[in-house]
Amino acid sequence: MMDIHAILKQLPHRYPFLLVDRVLELQRNERILAIKNVTFNEPYFMGHFPGRPVMPGVLILEALAQAAGLLAFDAMGQVPDENNIYYFVGIDGARFKRPVEPGDQLHLEITIDRVRAGIWKFKGVARVGDEVACEAELMCTMRAVG
Repeated sequence: MMDIHAILKQLPHRYPFLLVDRVLELQRNERILAIKNVTFNEPYFMGHFPGRPVMPGVLILEALAQAAGLLAFDAMGQVPDENNIYYFVGIDGARFKRPVEPGDQLHLEITIDRVRAGIWKFKGVARVGDEVACEAELMCTMRAVG
């Protein structure tokens, strides 16, 4: 549904911090399913952990937040610009159930829970195959720069 070229037009993130490779499904105002292909070439694997590479949990949460941003931009009919930035403002109930390792494909599923006073609340689940790797409630908002 959305390839890397379309994602690059929507998200301001770039290597090594762009953590969404493709959008598989997008239901406006409801849900997004995206993927992150986890490869051994990721720079954090050199130190996390030598001999047993594991994707840091905070980066799994960031991948979920980036997918949430794509869903929100689509819902608003907007793309970010130099005058606005979409911030991650909160995480609730984060749970890590399975390590994510090189060679895994992380499926990022986000649903909109609610939008109030410019604060978007999402439910996110990251899976590898049928196994839940991480789940959390995420909150994000758009703010003017400057």
